[in-house]
Amino acid sequence: MNFRNYFLLVLLCLPCFMQAKNITISRLTCEMQEGLVVVEGAPRLGWAMESPQNGTRQSAYEIDIREAFTGRQIWNSGKVYSSQSQLVSIKGADIRPDNPFNYSWRVRVWDETDAPSEWSREAQFRSASSRLSEGKWIGAITRQNAHLPEGRKFHGGELKKPEVKAAWEAVDTLAKKSICLRRTFQVGDTTEGNTNRQSSKKIVEATAYVCGLGFYEFSLNGKKVGNSEFAPLWSDYDKTVYYNTYDVTEQLRHGENAVGILLGNGFYNVQGGRYRKLQISFGPPTLLFELVINYEDGTSTTLRSDNDWKYDFSPVTFNCIYGGEDYDARREQKGWNQVGFDDSHWRPVVIQEAPKGILRPQMAPPVKIMERYDIQKVTKLNAEQVASASKSTKRTVDPSAFVLDMGQNLAGFPEITVRGKRGQKVTLLVAEALTDEGACSQRQTGRQHYYEYTLKGEGDETWHPRFSYYGFRYIQVEGAVLKGQKNPQKLPVLKNIQSCFVFNSAKKVSTFESSNRIFNAAHRLIEKAVRSNMQSVFTDCPHREKLGWLEQVHLNGPGLLYNYDLTAYAPQIMQNMADAQHANGAMPTTAPEYVVFEGPGMDAFAESPEWGGSLVIFPFMYYETYGDDSLIKRYYPNMRRYVDYLKTRAEMGILSFGLGDWYDYGDFRAGFSRNTPVPLVATAHYYMTVMYLIKAAKMVGNDFDIHYYTSLAHEILAAFNKCFLNKETAQYGTGSQCSNALPLFLQMTQDSDEQGSYQPDAKLDEKVLMNLIKDVEAHGNRLTTGDVGNRYLIQTLARNGQHELIYKMFNHEEAPGYGFQLKFGATTLTEQWDPRQGSSWNHFMMGQIDEWFFNSLVGIRPSTTYQKFIIAPQPVGDLKYVKASYETLYGTIVVDWTSQNGTFTLNISVPVNTTAVVYLPGEKEPKEIQSGTYKLVCAK
Repeated sequence: MNFRNYFLLVLLCLPCFMQAKNITISRLTCEMQEGLVVVEGAPRLGWAMESPQNGTRQSAYEIDIREAFTGRQIWNSGKVYSSQSQLVSIKGADIRPDNPFNYSWRVRVWDETDAPSEWSREAQFRSASSRLSEGKWIGAITRQNAHLPEGRKFHGGELKKPEVKAAWEAVDTLAKKSICLRRTFQVGDTTEGNTNRQSSKKIVEATAYVCGLGFYEFSLNGKKVGNSEFAPLWSDYDKTVYYNTYDVTEQLRHGENAVGILLGNGFYNVQGGRYRKLQISFGPPTLLFELVINYEDGTSTTLRSDNDWKYDFSPVTFNCIYGGEDYDARREQKGWNQVGFDDSHWRPVVIQEAPKGILRPQMAPPVKIMERYDIQKVTKLNAEQVASASKSTKRTVDPSAFVLDMGQNLAGFPEITVRGKRGQKVTLLVAEALTDEGACSQRQTGRQHYYEYTLKGEGDETWHPRFSYYGFRYIQVEGAVLKGQKNPQKLPVLKNIQSCFVFNSAKKVSTFESSNRIFNAAHRLIEKAVRSNMQSVFTDCPHREKLGWLEQVHLNGPGLLYNYDLTAYAPQIMQNMADAQHANGAMPTTAPEYVVFEGPGMDAFAESPEWGGSLVIFPFMYYETYGDDSLIKRYYPNMRRYVDYLKTRAEMGILSFGLGDWYDYGDFRAGFSRNTPVPLVATAHYYMTVMYLIKAAKMVGNDFDIHYYTSLAHEILAAFNKCFLNKETAQYGTGSQCSNALPLFLQMTQDSDEQGSYQPDAKLDEKVLMNLIKDVEAHGNRLTTGDVGNRYLIQTLARNGQHELIYKMFNHEEAPGYGFQLKFGATTLTEQWDPRQGSSWNHFMMGQIDEWFFNSLVGIRPSTTYQKFIIAPQPVGDLKYVKASYETLYGTIVVDWTSQNGTFTLNISVPVNTTAVVYLPGEKEPKEIQSGTYKLVCAK
């Protein structure tokens, strides 16, 4: 080859090499999760890409999987011509159950010019352990010897019955005590008579599997492993028991090691003692443990929970998920979880009954201390206030009491650093509201809940509760003084105190900001309320109930999915719902179902279609967000059983039970639906679940079900219109906003033809919509909807282009509205539109406006093709700008628009390997753009 031809060849190839450097793989996921992922079966892999050039897309990929330590190749896909980069199947790969080694994988891709990228970094996953159940459940006492009452009916008036009180008082007190468990073990080779000899045997992997119920704290050689709180995430322990997996390779050392476990009660063992919403026990505190150590020479060692472990009582002298926690630091045993500790006085463990539930790896992220807040204001209570508060709070308030305003209502607990004498006690009472005297008030949130710390008297002592939390903004401190204050009584000195905001660590995937102050603050209100209630499950409030009320899951579902990574959290919600479903197909209002609501007036709280419908509706929201249909297919039998159950409850196609539009708004204290008939709301949701089931039947290929449930849907539709539609006035039900919004949203505004079949009726649809708009305007551009109706009202108006009306509905500081809550001083979303009416000040059930912020103001919407997005921003009112981002599986979408002087300017960023269909205001034809960054301008 002559030089000239060589030079030309280099020039021709150079763009390919340059292009290869312009696409990089930035994120690797297994089952949409990062980090070491525990899988059951062959997982699905995914990756995100970045490129500085517009229009970059993937044309092919190659996946390589190996055993992490041995390097043995498990599977190689070869070059696969496909643009798919999420949920990529590796069926056929030799993924073995109980393989003791991690699997390591990497990927490379080819771009649209067929130029390859570099190989990605390596990521790891491992197979779930099926041998974990070979270990023994250990603790201090068996359930049989504890004499724990059976059942899930212990709540409300039931707890006041003499026979119920007697049954719980007869429980052995050992059954609710927090205990410490320990075990020492050897790592590497040992020589008889010389256990201190260093081993040359190298550890390559060490994995611990831990399930401590109700909650546990795990330590190795004196150091806590991980940073989770309230592990494992709670469940219905008769159906599912979650365990956690830890890579502890770096924490082990050659020779002798020590493992320590601290156990608390959690929801596994709610025996009360102070405030309690309910009482239920699946058994006394218990532990299942397995540690697998793999060595370089191919050998391995397994340590399990068994008779060789010992236990003693922990310094946690009281702990209840509802009532609080007490800690006596004088009972600490220094070095109890380390090598060299003398445990000769400790007790041998008892082998306990295993929980009934199936062991499953916890896939959802752990709950952690995610934020901390410092003191904003200090108020000392005088003698008169102390005396008065002792009456109003139904407890004796200590004369030393002072109240701290921490500035933010949240879910969590205080953390203190204190110095004082041995045996002195500090009491912390927490609340989200204050009495008239300025003391902490728990009247509306469950009392008494408090924390008590007894000092050991050894310098600075730092402590926070481990097994209980509450919703609070204020901390009432008794028995101490703040650093720098006068201290004539020589009380302990608080050197530091913080509010620890504890919530599920699922990643936040969005940002939102606009030129509207109320909207920005409302978004923050909702976020703080969601995070407060995003614990093991989505709870209704972080204090008086802590139960997983299900209507929030789907009614706020789109907003939740816009804001948080629910790829692993949502499947666990579905597992909880499936576990809660009754044998007859009924779906309760809460999951896990720790209490069965029975008795006069409790039927609506036991079952309600708007709550139970989450089982059918939420998997589709998940599918529409992530393109993952696995939840629909996995839980299709559960969905069908639920719809079949509803059919048995319907009379001539009408359902007449449930809570309806719970907490709707009017000149009354919110509660049961007042504006809208319960049967209308229930039947509309019955129809919705059937329509979703038909879609699911098509996805699973069940032709019989498609025909059967299509016929059922027609029957419900006919019955609904016959029962609730006034054709002359074009009003449904009472003509309330919820009454008309629901059938509009569900496209139930249909009329029968001569053959009796129902067809969409455009004229009826328009008339009902006008009635809806008139009702909003007649109320001063204010809503009258509640927990259920809010979403349907907002989204019905949005889908019909009524964004200006929505803007007016919420751009004010009056009730009902978010502006009024802000004006009131709320820092989280309150349960009632008017927080002055009482109830919780930390609920997120009214947070449906977030969906409108993102799908309308920002305009980001997923399409039916999951590598394509719709961007259709809506400039409304006097909004001058909106800035937002949304992190998808493929990368981050950024939307930044301004509307000034008659010009609309849109700056957008579209992830690599995706496209966006952009609708500019006032333009009929959309623009389809490839990945990259763009600026689009049009006349407003």
